[in-house]
Amino acid sequence: VQLQASGGGPVQAGGSLRLSCAHSRRTSGRFVVGWFRQAPGKEREFVAAISWNDRTTSYADSVKGRFTISRDTAKNTVYLQMNTLKPEDTAVYYCAADGTLIRSSWTMPTQYDYWGQGTQVTVSS
Repeated sequence: VQLQASGGGPVQAGGSLRLSCAHSRRTSGRFVVGWFRQAPGKEREFVAAISWNDRTTSYADSVKGRFTISRDTAKNTVYLQMNTLKPEDTAVYYCAADGTLIRSSWTMPTQYDYWGQGTQVTVSS
């Protein structure tokens, strides 16, 4: 599975960005795409995930109500709409995918087999 993340960049606090993650896999079973982020000096943390088949979603508490994850089956792409961005959202954002995860594992980066390259999001105050 190849993943291609894009859409990052600089933005002012309160602004919005939409990240995209295009994947190459034909989806089946428990295919899940997740977004993670990593700020300098910090561990990689879960942001959001979506089940490809039934669109079930999960969010980190820190982004609930501000970020929305969605998918476009025709384009094999997952989006992360980020609104009301804060300086603490600054990080490199990664998309990841796996075909076998159960929901309880969605937040664990070590459980994902496939990763895209990161895209930098910088929020200035």
